[in-house]
Amino acid sequence: MTERSNPANSLTDEEKAVYEWQMWIPDLGQQGQQRLKDASVMISRVGGVGSVVAYELAAAGVGKLVLAHAGDVKPSDLNRQLLMTHDWIGKPRIESIRRRLLDLNPRLEIISVAENVNDENAARLVEQCDLIVDCAPLFPERFAMNRQAVLQKKPLVECAMYEMEAHITTVIPEKSPCLQCIFPKDPPTWKRQFPVLGAVSGTVACMGAVEAVKVLAGLGDPLSGRLLRMDLRRMTFHTMKVRQRADCPVCGKNSV
Repeated sequence: MTERSNPANSLTDEEKAVYEWQMWIPDLGQQGQQRLKDASVMISRVGGVGSVVAYELAAAGVGKLVLAHAGDVKPSDLNRQLLMTHDWIGKPRIESIRRRLLDLNPRLEIISVAENVNDENAARLVEQCDLIVDCAPLFPERFAMNRQAVLQKKPLVECAMYEMEAHITTVIPEKSPCLQCIFPKDPPTWKRQFPVLGAVSGTVACMGAVEAVKVLAGLGDPLSGRLLRMDLRRMTFHTMKVRQRADCPVCGKNSV
């Protein structure tokens, strides 16, 4: 990832104390922690999956989050969207998100956008970040971010769940297949409302946060070119290799 050289942005004594145990991780250390502080991450839909991703990245010390989520808090959000609270029902979700994250990490820079991702705003949102974590429930949003990730050469961590199942992969433009290589079309069975257990959302979200930290800090082996599928009803996990499609309209040889 691109590193900033501004010495004024160096880790403070307070930050070193907060992230002390994290910096004990081999291959992370103070240098990796500095990379996290210098990094910016965009998260689309800070709901069941995205709220936990955002919370974990804020806790890990990522310096800037660009968060896109429209609408007001509803009672049905509260079983999984862990940055929403009962007292905030009827108020904008993005304000609850911002408030809860700053309660955890007041050093965090937040760009909060009360919109869901679409073809019109995707480029503007993606250009503000170093890495994208895709937590959107609908494929048109996910495809819009995927296109911009490839065009702007930004890594994208793709997280999704349905009922008791989930999947995750990491897209590294010019090095791995993109989302549309794996899902060429919007699956007709994928609907806006579907069964959700919050703990399943949180499971794949924590994995997504780990993937983001790995890419940003240069740590470990990201899921580039691999799709991890999990069935938490049976507690089975399967990793499969995925390949770039030559006819992919986004990253294939003939794409524009």
